[in-house]
Amino acid sequence: MEKLLHDRRLYAFLEQVDKDFASKVQGGRCEHCGAVLHRGDYDRKPRGGPSWDKRYSFCCSRDGCRKRTTPPSVRFLGRKVFVGIVVVLVSAMMHGASDARLQRLREVLPVDRRTLKRWRQWWTEIFVRCAFWKAERGRFGRRMAEERMPLELVEAFGAREIEGLLKLMRFLSPITTATCGRGAGM
Repeated sequence: MEKLLHDRRLYAFLEQVDKDFASKVQGGRCEHCGAVLHRGDYDRKPRGGPSWDKRYSFCCSRDGCRKRTTPPSVRFLGRKVFVGIVVVLVSAMMHGASDARLQRLREVLPVDRRTLKRWRQWWTEIFVRCAFWKAERGRFGRRMAEERMPLELVEAFGAREIEGLLKLMRFLSPITTATCGRGAGM
């Protein structure tokens, strides 16, 4: 999984998927008043990946409404500082990790031990209780061991390879929006 974190092709695929999500949203109308949507991206400074400096977002063009619509993302996992695949893969690699492996991970990606602990807690205590997971867990042909999240998802999607990781990030993309992400945020 460590090799995936350095694969430039993966980052290009993730960027394209987010552009496609953004195009689909921008082609629609404001869900509150039906007006045209204008581009209004959020500035981002993510760690652990490419220098993606914008999270695609749109706002209503009508004065008095101006409500935001932010499409799902495969690059960002909510408001987390690190890019989504880092949160997913590093959290998965922590299962059964030796002290030496954790040290090597921290050398490659300077992630504080407390951050790793928060990520693990989020996956095993918050994510597994959110409405998204409760609705989607039935799609897997077996019971997923929630204490092994997100490793269970990595294995289920074959996310040790680029194609499987893209599928996993698309699966998780609904939790990156405010409407679905409530209760699943970090």
